[in-house]
Amino acid sequence: MDLSGPDAIDKAIDAGIDLDGSPLPESMLVLYREVMTLEGQRKRSGVLKSMRNRVVRTGAKHFDQETLNERLLQAGWEGLKAKEIAFFFG
Repeated sequence: MDLSGPDAIDKAIDAGIDLDGSPLPESMLVLYREVMTLEGQRKRSGVLKSMRNRVVRTGAKHFDQETLNERLLQAGWEGLKAKEIAFFFG
């Protein structure tokens, strides 16, 4: 199984294995699936807000604070908020 790319984690969870091939504990899979089912039923606030949240959360792993802030602004979103800076870059 190819476990690379943005959906690698989802593929591994669906298969019940970690990225190294070891089995995931059943109790963790049960809780994860329960929480994801509940999350799937939650009403959303808007696509643009969700997109920005994903960009910040994932972008913080790939860009430094200044670059991510600049890229957000260039794309038309608000820059990084103080709480985001503290959480992802503090």
